[in-house]
Amino acid sequence: MKKSLFLITMMLVLPTLMIGCATTGELQKVQAEQKMIDAKADQALKDAQAAKTSADAAKVKADETSARAESAIKAAEEREKAAEERAKAAEEREKMADEKAKKAEAAFQKSMKK
Repeated sequence: MKKSLFLITMMLVLPTLMIGCATTGELQKVQAEQKMIDAKADQALKDAQAAKTSADAAKVKADETSARAESAIKAAEEREKAAEERAKAAEEREKMADEKAKKAEAAFQKSMKK
């Protein structure tokens, strides 16, 4: 009785222990999956680095474009200011010419009265 009980117990315990242990095939499968996950993670890292490099290059180009635009705006403002100064100088010359013309007209009228 003890012997048969021991055999029955062993028949139940051994398969239970064997089921809990991983086989070599299962370990290899897990290792292969781990390698695949690592490869995907490495690829994702490379893609992220490439995207960052691309974004940095785009930022540099945007900064350069912004600097050129600011330079163009400053140049346009300077040209506008210079044009305003030339227009003001032209108005002053016109006033002076008008005053000289009035003086000449007055002198002519004076000489005509004599």
